Amino acid sequence: MKTESSILSQTSRAAVRTRRAASKTPPSDYASPAEIRALLANSLASRQQRLQAQDMMSTDEAAALVGTSRVTINAWIAKGRAIGLTQTKRGYRMPRWQFEPLMWDALPKLTAALGLREGWALLAFLETPLGGLGGLTPRQAIEQGQAQRVIELAAQEDQ
Repeated sequence: MKTESSILSQTSRAAVRTRRAASKTPPSDYASPAEIRALLANSLASRQQRLQAQDMMSTDEAAALVGTSRVTINAWIAKGRAIGLTQTKRGYRMPRWQFEPLMWDALPKLTAALGLREGWALLAFLETPLGGLGGLTPRQAIEQGQAQRVIELAAQEDQ
């Protein structure tokens, strides 16, 4: 099963390699404590920025949008039926676009194919361009009617 850390670690490893290439120190297989602190600080800042983006909403707003309760929204998040992003304070933030019909229909199949339910990991997959999609993000491809292709690629991610 893919975890958030395995998906995000690809980006982290690339950042460490770039930072090391720019420095004069010999390469190492391990990140230094300073590199770890820098990566975590950048990660938190990036997450906070993403949580405040225009396309994000609270679980209460999501419940009102789809005509259900916050309890149901939280259950959907727990089951991987909806993307809920954890934040430093209580509750979740959710991308509004996940409730569009094409995305809503594809999301349960996508979470099953990836073998994960964690919101940040799902979001990272959906918003990262893939070569198998000609450079489109999975989200863009789904919105263009290519959900089956995205699900096929997601199933290969876990192998």
